Amino acid sequence: MKTVKLTEETKKDLLQDLLQRSPARYEKQEAIVADIISRIREQGDKALFSYTKQLDHCDTDASNIRVTEAEIREAYGALEPAFVEVMQKAAANIRAYHEKQVRNSWFDVKEDGSILGQKITPVSRAGVYVPGGKAAYPSSVLMNVIPAKVAGVPQIIMTTPPGADGTVNPGTLAAAHIAGVDAIYKAGGAQAIAAMAFGTESIPRVDKITGPGNIFVALAKKAVYGYVSIDSVAGPSEILVLADETANPRYVAADLLSQAEHDELACAILITTSEALAGQVQTEIGQFLKKLPRTEIIQKSLENYGYILLAADVDEAVAAANEIASEHLEILMKNPFEVMTKIKNAGAVFLGEHSCEPLGDYYAGPNHILPTSGTARFFSPLGVDDFIKKSSIISYSRTALQAVHEEIELFARKEGLTAHENSIKVRFE
Repeated sequence: MKTVKLTEETKKDLLQDLLQRSPARYEKQEAIVADIISRIREQGDKALFSYTKQLDHCDTDASNIRVTEAEIREAYGALEPAFVEVMQKAAANIRAYHEKQVRNSWFDVKEDGSILGQKITPVSRAGVYVPGGKAAYPSSVLMNVIPAKVAGVPQIIMTTPPGADGTVNPGTLAAAHIAGVDAIYKAGGAQAIAAMAFGTESIPRVDKITGPGNIFVALAKKAVYGYVSIDSVAGPSEILVLADETANPRYVAADLLSQAEHDELACAILITTSEALAGQVQTEIGQFLKKLPRTEIIQKSLENYGYILLAADVDEAVAAANEIASEHLEILMKNPFEVMTKIKNAGAVFLGEHSCEPLGDYYAGPNHILPTSGTARFFSPLGVDDFIKKSSIISYSRTALQAVHEEIELFARKEGLTAHENSIKVRFE
């Protein structure tokens, strides 16, 4: 990791480095994704099965693309009962947290007979993408599906790439069953996103697509946005740790590495007011790298996007954290709750030395689908609100409209919209 003094120049360089990881920077891949989406729209299942054969080396057709109940039972049989139990407990925590986000429709009735309100309606069908390949993430299944269930979405489908033998990771299937997925399809990559966005003979069109994936998945989601809603265009994972001299350097090092192991583009940043802590963390990282299995990935991540920034004081550290707007933010300081009140931009905030980032990834309940690449400045974690629509309700009595009709007519005239004016005026001729 690079250790540098926090200045405007070093902060600018860091932000520039992080921007290079954004899915907005992959023009070559965008052309490939556009071609895949076009073929899926034109050819449906034919193109989908062809891409699955070409990219996942698996033969699929209309008879086997959907996961069967027998396959789900087999998945449970392949898993340790203890792991299934942990997933069930995590699902309960996630459900309980998201139930607190539920909104209700409301109506405000006034004495003049006017009624204003807001009607809450879930989307009709949600589609969840779950990665396959190098690693399986049952936790992401729970995090994507459960908020949709809590929101009341009537149908939730899931796509995930199959192995060459046509099977799906058993943990992924069990998590989908626990969360309440209605149908699971063996399809991956940009082709799966296109299938959910536009529909094929086998996969129904959805209203909302959520879930993480590689750069092709991210760019496909970006391309279909507008035809369907999406959660976000996610970039590589990142963690920022704010720490002072009271922090345990071993904990800090372990937490930084927990994100660096995701992939070579993952970013791990420590901002500290203690130069002594910075050196101790570097030493601890070296010790961990001697025994962690994913050392090669971690080292590349730290070489490219690992930073230790030395801040003059807490205020300077917090200001930098707000500008970076990290996906995960840990506060390992003397007064973490006090520091938290100054944080404006972060996907998820972890307070205190026993609130490490993996707690949020797997178990605590808040969603781990979080804004990345600085988008925590304007995006929020995935939640129940992502799966609902809000409709405005307006009802005026004649008495209520009569009291204001001349004002509305004036407004319409000033905008030059005479038919608008007339729509009001005819009611009082």
